Amino acid sequence: MMEYKKLIAGFGIREGKAVRLDDQKVCYGENLLTLACFYGDSGADELFLHDLSESEEDHERTIGLMKEIARLSDIPVILGGRVRRLEDVKKYLYAGAKAAFLDVSLDENVDLMKEAADRFGDDKIYAYLPDCTYLERTKEYAQLGASVMILGDEVTEEELRAVSACEEAFLITGCGGDADLFAYALGVDNVAGLVGSFDGGVNCMDLKQDLKALGIGVDTFESPISFDQFQLGADGLIPVITQDYRTGEVLMLAYMNEEAFHETLKTGCMTYYSRSRKSLWRKGETSGHYQYVKSLALDCDNDTLLAKVNQIGAACHTGARSCFYQNLVKKEYQESNPLKVFEEVFKVILDRKTNPKEGSYTNYLFDKGLDKILKKLGEESTEIVIAAKNPNPEEVKYEISDFLYHMMVLMAYKGVSWEDITRELSNR
Repeated sequence: MMEYKKLIAGFGIREGKAVRLDDQKVCYGENLLTLACFYGDSGADELFLHDLSESEEDHERTIGLMKEIARLSDIPVILGGRVRRLEDVKKYLYAGAKAAFLDVSLDENVDLMKEAADRFGDDKIYAYLPDCTYLERTKEYAQLGASVMILGDEVTEEELRAVSACEEAFLITGCGGDADLFAYALGVDNVAGLVGSFDGGVNCMDLKQDLKALGIGVDTFESPISFDQFQLGADGLIPVITQDYRTGEVLMLAYMNEEAFHETLKTGCMTYYSRSRKSLWRKGETSGHYQYVKSLALDCDNDTLLAKVNQIGAACHTGARSCFYQNLVKKEYQESNPLKVFEEVFKVILDRKTNPKEGSYTNYLFDKGLDKILKKLGEESTEIVIAAKNPNPEEVKYEISDFLYHMMVLMAYKGVSWEDITRELSNR
């Protein structure tokens, strides 16, 4: 499998605001969550976040932002900048970061490196080198457990040649807006990727296409089956069913011709062919309700595409989330999809929390508070252990159901969602 060079969107964080890495006095107009989601959708491979907080309070605010980013964005995040003790590394990683970086200009960070790598794994610890004077010590940092070196200063071709003489993998942050230097850096064998201080709204898929044209291996959408192998209608079009990649909700049905298909692969945004206007249309171009591609699949007859997307706003021109909102017939049935069941039960619990109902056991638990909820959880967990000793599984199913209900009450009480839980499990 080809090892792609990574294009990483980088931001500093100070007082809850996103600032440029190359000029930390300049704040972005958009908030950090908006930027993280945009770059996650528009082709960046990872995010690099430099915690510039000066106080413990601001540091905790950054940790909270990181948790929100991990919940909303799909791409990995590298986070660091304010490490005073091992607990800070733990906070970064437990907030959802793929890896934490330690600034080697601080002796206490170098002293922490081995302990952090032993505790969390080499792949979780990166070394941040503020400038090229630290290149001579990269072997030492690697031996202490740093798996990647991040060079944080503006670089020249001469300094990149010095990087190429090192054995360790590097991320480079200091290429500025020099396109030639950008390409040169990615051509260095041990440079795994570039961290860019992009202007707001820069589409990384477009940058990748430019780099790809220069022969640099970057991760773009490429179909193993060419369009001429698709079974098209008499009009030369193929129908596309578009689905929300998180929920599985069917959003719309549209059509593509060959040009629309290739434009979709190139940009990462769903582009269709309008049969009425006889022209291409990129979904969201006028409304802002873009569809960012997560996957495309071809059916067994090669005559229908299934697109899984991140839908921004509504899919339907009427303003409805899905075009399929007019129910014709429906038979009542019991939901058996496990996650759907959990979500529906949790929804009822949340509704009880905001709209109390007289005589509700759920409201009784909320009224009694955390200690009562924890007491019930403890009782139910003990009953699971006792029931598990019974050869008949029916009793343990009953007790696990009781436990899960009380656990969801605790989740609602603490403001934790199923999405938070499933993402945490996925990260593990």
